[in-house]
Amino acid sequence: MCHVVVIGAGITGVTTAYELSQLGYQVTVVDRHLFPAMETSFANGGQLSACNAEVWNQKSTVLKGMKWMSQKSAPLLLNPAFSVHKYAWLMEFLGNIKHYEANTHETVRLALLARQRLFEIADKESIDFNLEKRGILHFYHNKQDYDVAIRVNDLLNKGGLERSGVSNEEIKQIEPTLTGDYYAGFYCEGDATGDIHKYTTGLAEVTKKLGVKYRFGMDVTDIEHLTSGVEVKLQPSSENVELLPNEVEMLAADAVVVCAGVGSYQLAELVQERVNVYPVKGYSITVMLNDDESQQNAPWVSLLDESAKIVTSRLGKDRFRVAGTAEFNGYNRDIRADRIQPLVDWTNRNFKVSTEHAVPWAGLRPMMPNMMPVVRRGKLERVFFNTGHGHLGWTLSAATAAMISQEVATAYPI
Repeated sequence: MCHVVVIGAGITGVTTAYELSQLGYQVTVVDRHLFPAMETSFANGGQLSACNAEVWNQKSTVLKGMKWMSQKSAPLLLNPAFSVHKYAWLMEFLGNIKHYEANTHETVRLALLARQRLFEIADKESIDFNLEKRGILHFYHNKQDYDVAIRVNDLLNKGGLERSGVSNEEIKQIEPTLTGDYYAGFYCEGDATGDIHKYTTGLAEVTKKLGVKYRFGMDVTDIEHLTSGVEVKLQPSSENVELLPNEVEMLAADAVVVCAGVGSYQLAELVQERVNVYPVKGYSITVMLNDDESQQNAPWVSLLDESAKIVTSRLGKDRFRVAGTAEFNGYNRDIRADRIQPLVDWTNRNFKVSTEHAVPWAGLRPMMPNMMPVVRRGKLERVFFNTGHGHLGWTLSAATAAMISQEVATAYPI
């Protein structure tokens, strides 16, 4: 049987393992953590959001970023300290402004395919992940922002998205817990929300029953090409206390798929490639709704506040996820209080819920300069990439996993 090693046990890696197993491959997933979905797939905004498929490559994004550099609470924050990787990424980002419309259309297409496939998998495998098919409501506070959004919405509609404009009165009807007054908004009824961690861990359990093996607590330190396959060199990660740090293991395979999120940049170098993924930090809080009043006043419809660049998801009866911000600060994973507090303040301003028990989190989004995922064969034989999904890993994963699995099947049929 043809053996494929998948590097990374986040949403992309586990979904890729599932699709490969469905095609009949023997699959081993390797991850440096002791459990699946422990990095960016742990506590993201929770939105399955085709409506958020617009890529960021616009001059206005750059201008806002420059304006916000001195504001610690700004939605987008760039650490100006010099880094070759960061500034090379930014230059490529600017170079992709000309592809803004084409890449947005393609992202919409992928998101709609992924949404359908994820629902199919969840139904087939009976995965409980607090799925809510109540749509996503995007609201604006002034005419200027809404006029810009109309042009974006037209672009999304041309890409195939069904999303319509709504008035302030309709916003209140769609989500009665909203207490403010808004200029207008857009509602995408087909989008959904869910707990990415519960989904990924649930799908991982499904794949184990299908025969997929997991090697947790292992770092990939090299990928060696052989005459008839590859060998993946493994060493215990810092989390693995059961093995000695210098215990080396060679894992033989017919092919390898890199699904390692922000770690894909370094892994690509091992196979003589440049996959220019840059880590863009995002933050979230999970508000524990421990009292009846908070449970009644927290929204069930997923929200996106344009002015604050904040999104929300209701995760069952007693959890409310609030997420936002984009921080260009390298591989720093610190949870900064001055980035968490705006999320808490926004929640307190907009809803009558208690934020006494709000659990903070930060994760690194693996972003490419063109904001498009890397889903392709590598330059070297037997190497494949499914990575760089940025802020849409949860949204796009089901489509890109199926795509890369078909690439593997075409190149190395069972």
